[in-house]
Amino acid sequence: MLDLCVTIKGVSFLLQTGLGFLGNTLVLLAYTQVVYSEYRLQPVDIILCHLAFVDLLLLLTRCVPQTMTVFGLRDLLNDPGCKVVIYTYRIARALSVCITCMLSVFQAVTIAPAGGPCLSRLKARLPRLIVPTIAGLWLFNMAVCFAAPLFSIAPRNGTVPAFTLNLGFCHVDFRDRLSYKINGVVVSTRDFVFVGLMLWSSGYILLLLHRHSRQVRSIRRSSQGGGAETRAAKTVITLVVLYVVFFGIDNIIWIYMLTIDKVSPVVADMKIFFSSCYACLSPFFIISSNKKVKSKLVCVAADQEQPSVDTQDSNDKM
Repeated sequence: MLDLCVTIKGVSFLLQTGLGFLGNTLVLLAYTQVVYSEYRLQPVDIILCHLAFVDLLLLLTRCVPQTMTVFGLRDLLNDPGCKVVIYTYRIARALSVCITCMLSVFQAVTIAPAGGPCLSRLKARLPRLIVPTIAGLWLFNMAVCFAAPLFSIAPRNGTVPAFTLNLGFCHVDFRDRLSYKINGVVVSTRDFVFVGLMLWSSGYILLLLHRHSRQVRSIRRSSQGGGAETRAAKTVITLVVLYVVFFGIDNIIWIYMLTIDKVSPVVADMKIFFSSCYACLSPFFIISSNKKVKSKLVCVAADQEQPSVDTQDSNDKM
């Protein structure tokens, strides 16, 4: 029974890692093709490209070592290695929620009806604010997550002490209840603030789409811009709903973990799995709903198939 549970857990992490790595790599490949052909990215494309990058980083620093540990590989990392991996994972996880929130707010401002001069100036400046905002989010989360390396160590032989998260490949030892609680409160507060802002902006998008559906259809008939904005808004709503679902499950487990001194490895594994589901599934929603990404991937696939077709034709002629 134990071997069956270990096998199921290992296969689950392996599938999650493989699918997430494939999906996010395809999104990055598609945007590489866009840059190569168009020499620039639209603001929303910059955000989606960065989201795929941080989700790929999240999977590489959490799911890959977790999968290797489940399948019996031990002593993967020493103390410095654990500090680097855990710190990178914490930043990538934080950026995943921040970038998704940024995407939702950007789309809400983009489709907002023309208002006063302040909103008009904000809309005009918005494309130029994308890169500085992303850089600011990196710096902010690097500062918030600075404590992660202080508590990260390689696994030791013997029992796992209290107030320690046993990740298998690394331990996060908070040493005392106060540090454990403070870390949980800081991380949860940051996440809930960004998720709250994400939900507010997404609700505003839904309200606009519902209230002005006839106007949106009219804009779509007169120009392609309105249709593109509507499709982008629906993509954002889908990504937000997907994130909130897994965020809810992840934080229910996290809150439970804060109420106990010793966390079971099974509970830690469940948290890791659900916290990584968004990074695994979101690129496939981007691919299926983003015409630009889909068209570039189709072009790449067609270019790969063309040489084999030409070779077959030449063989037939011979």
